[in-house]
Amino acid sequence: MNDKIKTLDVKTLIKENIRNYSMFIMLLLIMVVFGFLTSRTNPAGTWTNWLPRNFINVFFQNSYVLILAVGMVQIIITQNIDLSVGSVCAFVGALSVMIYNTGIGMPATLVASILIGVAIGAYQGVWVAYAKMPSFIVTLSGMMLFRGLTYIITKVNPVNPHDNTYSLIATGTLDEILGTRRIGPYLPMTFILAILVLVLFYVAEVLGRRKTIAHEFEVPPFPMFITKLVLISLLVFGLADRFARSRGLPIVVLVLGVTIFVFHFILNNTILGRYIYAVGGNPRSAKLSGINSELVMFIVFLFMGGLTGLAAVVSTGYMNSALPQAGNLFELDTIAACYVGGVSAGGGIGTVIGVVIGGLVMSMINNGMILMNLGTHYQYVVKALILLLAVFYDVYSRRKAGLG
Repeated sequence: MNDKIKTLDVKTLIKENIRNYSMFIMLLLIMVVFGFLTSRTNPAGTWTNWLPRNFINVFFQNSYVLILAVGMVQIIITQNIDLSVGSVCAFVGALSVMIYNTGIGMPATLVASILIGVAIGAYQGVWVAYAKMPSFIVTLSGMMLFRGLTYIITKVNPVNPHDNTYSLIATGTLDEILGTRRIGPYLPMTFILAILVLVLFYVAEVLGRRKTIAHEFEVPPFPMFITKLVLISLLVFGLADRFARSRGLPIVVLVLGVTIFVFHFILNNTILGRYIYAVGGNPRSAKLSGINSELVMFIVFLFMGGLTGLAAVVSTGYMNSALPQAGNLFELDTIAACYVGGVSAGGGIGTVIGVVIGGLVMSMINNGMILMNLGTHYQYVVKALILLLAVFYDVYSRRKAGLG
């Protein structure tokens, strides 16, 4: 069996994936740079952005972006875009609080919110996939439509949950809910779940590699494959250390971890995942190959809608209030996370892990600027420039490779 394995040349592999590999390096450099800058403004001289409580705050404040990015990467892979995610988050967030206030409980509220998001995704997906309308126009219309509906159902007033249980998904930790005791400076539940997540990730990666080999496609050399797993493991255990030293594992990180695993598995280990990449890479060829491109695009919009419903509950829970103006510029943060994370503007290229790292890069930049007391206007300038440079790099790389 081993003599049939086709491996990529290391130089070729690095050249083709330099953007993905560089994301990890960029994330570390950003944290080091802002660590140095924040230490200069801290009387104690510590790297404020490396403190355990700051890591938890980063995920509390930005997990909705990472959840949305998991859906948006699939939209962009199929050469589409969704500009309505911010308005849909505001709309579903307001409805979710109203549903929760009926007393049906948080689990039922979460399921209802996701289903509402799926219905909205179906509405927009029909226009894009079957009516053949540009996704830019459809979702731009959705942006205005659901913003207006949000104003109507809230009567331009905040809608508040009747108790604090609603906000636990966004600001609570598993250790606090379970009442676990510390072992030294650590809350152990975080490390237990980190190991479980990594085991599931390893299984998915090994299965994906075996299927690739079985179909006689080229795979990265085994040492490179192991290196990738080691880097992911270091990242996960590094985060677990920060969480365990503070309040424990945030519930929203658990939700995010499940979301990442599910959609990483779908894109890399299922027929649907291969169809999504095929439709994005060359829609006409995919159609001629017998792939139902319309159904694939429709399903992708269903995924985006469901994840937007989930992100709506998380972002609303963080604020502990459904605000009519909520969700402003969510689409900017989400699209920027995707392009910084290696998604191609030309479609057909992108990974869930890549956009999550891209989202963390953007989150750490935002967090660093906040810790340095830089105003929101500076944050907008930096985000805009990063998005522009990320897309320019993608266009330049494709042109240099002769892809467009």
